[in-house]
Amino acid sequence: MVVTLNLSEDGMARLRAEAERRQISVDAVIEEWAVSLPSNDRPAKHRQPSFVAMGTSSSGRRAAEADSMLAEGFGSDLSH
Repeated sequence: MVVTLNLSEDGMARLRAEAERRQISVDAVIEEWAVSLPSNDRPAKHRQPSFVAMGTSSSGRRAAEADSMLAEGFGSDLSH
């Protein structure tokens, strides 16, 4: 299949450099990259963002208990 790509000069220079480094054609570099992408016949693997669960509590308390935790810490009743 013939495909036309509109690349920046820098993008094309990087492709050529990679092809030369590996002693293969630019077409082969693009083909290898393309076949590494997820195919349409299988769902993409779900990736969890790295920041999820960063603040996981080790105390066993939940966010729903925040008002009572604050009341304990500040000595006041925040329940109303």
